[in-house]
Amino acid sequence: MQERPEKTIDQIVAEDGRYPLAAVQFVREGLNHTLGLFFPDKAPDEKQHVSGEQLCGGLRDLALKRWGLMARSVLAGWNITRTRDFGEIVFILVNSGWMQKNEEDSVEDFDEVFDLENALEKQFELTLE
Repeated sequence: MQERPEKTIDQIVAEDGRYPLAAVQFVREGLNHTLGLFFPDKAPDEKQHVSGEQLCGGLRDLALKRWGLMARSVLAGWNITRTRDFGEIVFILVNSGWMQKNEEDSVEDFDEVFDLENALEKQFELTLE
């Protein structure tokens, strides 16, 4: 059985100071959302791994479903303006014991996965004729 992390997520967020609690909670929820996208038949207790690229895609999908046209503004309000920010949050959680990673995983896996601003707006472009 995995040990419980020493610090609460609230403590970790307060100590780090870069992202609010809501952003960290969104990334945690986004991991479950992403697992559902890539492993829809996974048993609840079965462990699966997603790449940084997959997680960024899942977080984008969740943000668009949750906030639509406001997704970019919501994320920017949480200091998330690039995919690297998702990775920074993931590794805050990894380093504090709230998430796990494989040996090959690094925060650089989240560098420039896609242009977050464009990825959040592209779906909503209107074509006027």
